[in-house]
Amino acid sequence: MKMKKIGFIPLRKGSKGIKGKNKRKLVGRPLYTWVLNEAILSDIDEVFVYTDDDEIIYQVNTFYQWCNKIKVLYRSDKSATDTASTESAMLEFSDIIKHNYDIIVLLQATSPLTTAHDINSCINKIANENFDSALSVVQFSRFTWSQNGESLNYNYNERPRRQDFKGNYAENGAVYVTKKDILLTKKNRLGGRIGISVMPEDTYFEIDEKSDWIIIEKLIENRLLKLKKPINHIKAFVFDVDGVFTDGKVGESSDKELFKTFSLRDGMGFELLKQEEIIPVVITSEDSSIVKNRMNKLKIEHVFLNIKDKFSFLDEFLIKNNLQRNQIAYIGDDINDSANLASAGWSFCPKDAVDSVKSYSDIVLHNNGGNKAIREAIEFIIKFNTKIN
Repeated sequence: MKMKKIGFIPLRKGSKGIKGKNKRKLVGRPLYTWVLNEAILSDIDEVFVYTDDDEIIYQVNTFYQWCNKIKVLYRSDKSATDTASTESAMLEFSDIIKHNYDIIVLLQATSPLTTAHDINSCINKIANENFDSALSVVQFSRFTWSQNGESLNYNYNERPRRQDFKGNYAENGAVYVTKKDILLTKKNRLGGRIGISVMPEDTYFEIDEKSDWIIIEKLIENRLLKLKKPINHIKAFVFDVDGVFTDGKVGESSDKELFKTFSLRDGMGFELLKQEEIIPVVITSEDSSIVKNRMNKLKIEHVFLNIKDKFSFLDEFLIKNNLQRNQIAYIGDDINDSANLASAGWSFCPKDAVDSVKSYSDIVLHNNGGNKAIREAIEFIIKFNTKIN
């Protein structure tokens, strides 16, 4: 009998260390979306975001309509105080959904380095290895001492060489997986026979203070850069719209969008892409009939409007189309493109893109958005594919 696995991501509106932490942009994406994206890609059957933050509730309900795996529920004020335990929120949540699950997977947004593989590894401890609960850990190869000056995990009289010291394992606070009966009877995220799943050493860091944010942002950037290597034959080119197809300006009346301007020379670039059998993909956060009409005229098949979390959506698109990030090119101009720019095989931004985006781009183009920037990037990719063939 298949066990029903649900993900549980608790988010509080209040945060002492970093104000608005869960919604704050980390490499261009709200913090909570990093672990949410990995939960989508994992073996979890349903993912619940449990929060008292109305803005996050709106974002999840609006931004992830393309994924029927995600649900959001309102968290009570009582379970969202500074002193309330995570277990109290888990038990409250379990009551709300009438305990309709076999395994619950607690995921912490403050551990954005968590991957789908890490989640599945913990689930596997229960589903296939006969454990009752499991947690993620990192190997901790440091010599530890008590405040009373006692060595705790080694004999200081026989100090081992660091390379020979196996050390211990430390909780990294990222993933906890528990059978339903353990949570309900023990009132705890862990109990019974407990398994551990080892995550990479860099996942030891959690975001509690501003200094943690700086460290983890650099670690995420490094991970994204690894996705683009080695750069492969480019099979798809992904485009943002405003500031890329257009100059970023829009004419509006009091009740609707009136016009945007597009470059005809950019339009001809798509004919060149099709000749080279490179798939054009348009992903924009806007829901614009003008954009839709323009893409129809250019006969672009893969056009996705009103996509707020472009990174997560692109992950899903790549899986469905059997593509890797090192096989795509990406062009964008603002911070919500940052993660995709950092991880694409080739990434471009127009000359007039925001400065922070330029640091994530392989090439800052000579032309501005809406004025041959797309054509310049397309011609570069065609030459690149020709050279490596």
